[in-house]
Amino acid sequence: MKIGIIAGTGFYNLSILSEPTSVIIETAYGQAQLTQGGWHGSEIFFLTRHQSDHSLPPSAVNYRANINALSQVGVDFVIAINVVGGIDPNLVPGSIQLLDDFIDFTSNRANTFFDGIQPGGVKHTDMSNPYDENVKQSLISAAAAAGIEISVGGIYAGFNGPRFETPTEIRLARLAGATVVGMTGIPEVCLAKEAGLRYASMAVVVNPAAGISDQPITMADIDLSLKSATSKVIKIIDSAIKSFS
Repeated sequence: MKIGIIAGTGFYNLSILSEPTSVIIETAYGQAQLTQGGWHGSEIFFLTRHQSDHSLPPSAVNYRANINALSQVGVDFVIAINVVGGIDPNLVPGSIQLLDDFIDFTSNRANTFFDGIQPGGVKHTDMSNPYDENVKQSLISAAAAAGIEISVGGIYAGFNGPRFETPTEIRLARLAGATVVGMTGIPEVCLAKEAGLRYASMAVVVNPAAGISDQPITMADIDLSLKSATSKVIKIIDSAIKSFS
């Protein structure tokens, strides 16, 4: 089985992989750098959105090249990790939520393969179920097997970044039904759907979104939350891959 894993802030490598090898994939949209390795007998293709040195801001990530590269290598499905702020006050730092839907507040991003310029013409892709139900159920079962709490029903609000959102922007997103906010989930999920990839995302809450708490958002607090959440995410993925194998 071939599995794609996409991660961002705080997840710059997967030391758990056996015999990791850096692979450059050439696509019609540019290059994508993947790390190929083994995990419980499955072939893993790991991609870190911001590069290993976190040199790419969210709006500059080449999402089309990344998704096209995973499609080229023939992954069976993709597990994405999105580091987010919590809009739902019940989602405290360290919480993990599976995403069901999204709201797109981004702008000026290359957000489709069917732009009328690249081969394929213009197509309209159904987004009724953007996150694959079978992959989500596998992650729910994996979390239960690992003894880790994971919530469901996540609605992702995507903003451009790299600045954090204002309290008014968060109020708008909350009125629209969003539970978490981030900067990299869109257009990634849209492109995965267009490419026919089975894709699911775990949203890792590292801070209350602006206005949800009266405390300022700091990278020091985010780093602390990431340290506690990273091991939980790895355990869930480990349990999932073990069950697939």
